[in-house]
Amino acid sequence: MTLIHPAHPAQRAKLILWGLGLLALASILFACLIGSVSLSAPELFYALMDLVQGKSSTLAATLLELRLGRALSGFVTGGTLALAGVMMQALLRNPLADPYVLGISGGASVGALATILFFGAAWMVDLAAFAGAIGVAILLFALAYRDFRGSGSSEGSAPLLLLTGVIVAAGCGAIVTLMLSVAPDSRLRGMVFWMIGDLSNTQSRYLPWLILLAVGAFAIRRARAINVAAMHADNASTLGINIGVLRKSLFFCAALLTASAVSGAGSIGFVGLIIPHACRFALGFDHRLLIPAATLAGGSFLVLADALARSIVSPQQLPVGVITAIIGVPVFLLQLHQLRRR
Repeated sequence: MTLIHPAHPAQRAKLILWGLGLLALASILFACLIGSVSLSAPELFYALMDLVQGKSSTLAATLLELRLGRALSGFVTGGTLALAGVMMQALLRNPLADPYVLGISGGASVGALATILFFGAAWMVDLAAFAGAIGVAILLFALAYRDFRGSGSSEGSAPLLLLTGVIVAAGCGAIVTLMLSVAPDSRLRGMVFWMIGDLSNTQSRYLPWLILLAVGAFAIRRARAINVAAMHADNASTLGINIGVLRKSLFFCAALLTASAVSGAGSIGFVGLIIPHACRFALGFDHRLLIPAATLAGGSFLVLADALARSIVSPQQLPVGVITAIIGVPVFLLQLHQLRRR
């Protein structure tokens, strides 16, 4: 038997991605099996055959259809958040950056909660959240336009962009607090659940998958340039990289990913922060591997977290954002401890 030596990075990367792909598949199967009514492996197989044939008359087939759709929604949301975290950390050159650091999720919260409060139409919530996130992204770009031109030092432009995002996020937070304080009790629970992050009302849609695949393909194509920008941003132009165009691309791609994830599932924390860190600690800093690995790991993590959220106190379901926070806080503290030791 021939062992693959670590000196062959291409073979190592393929093994890692195959392993993460199998982990993603296993997490989705696990999510389909467990719940308030568990399914055995034979029941899962026959239920899957029924769905393939277009039948959903049995209880097992109905449960599988519901759980599979939710698991797929969780996977695309987790992968989207993890990929957005990787791009935000590369853009800001800050390991503490996550998809929500620039206040884009705050814009989504304003749009979604305003729709729940004033209209109460569930079909409008996702659209309003997406519009709010994109609106804040455009506002940030207009306020910090000079930081994207690449004319100045990256060490000065990244903190200014971050500060602008923090201020915009604070304004959105004030509006959200005002709406929560005046909301009637009949709508307050739904607003709070949306803010925490919940997959119970997500629907299987093609648009989040298209956004994730398109942005992921673009990021992998530009991975070499991202490597240079993340480590040698001030000298990137001398290496043939247009740093201004790259910054704009990273910002808009991360904003689009964040808007896609938040509009469908609410503000689910820690996925876009701890998953890129964990992959970077385990696999290194090469974005050619880090981008697909973080996407697969983030999707698997959120699927497993959601399976726990609907199983721990079943038949009652917890918001998945609570589970990701409970897991994410100690994991992130451990990562910080390891970073200090290094």
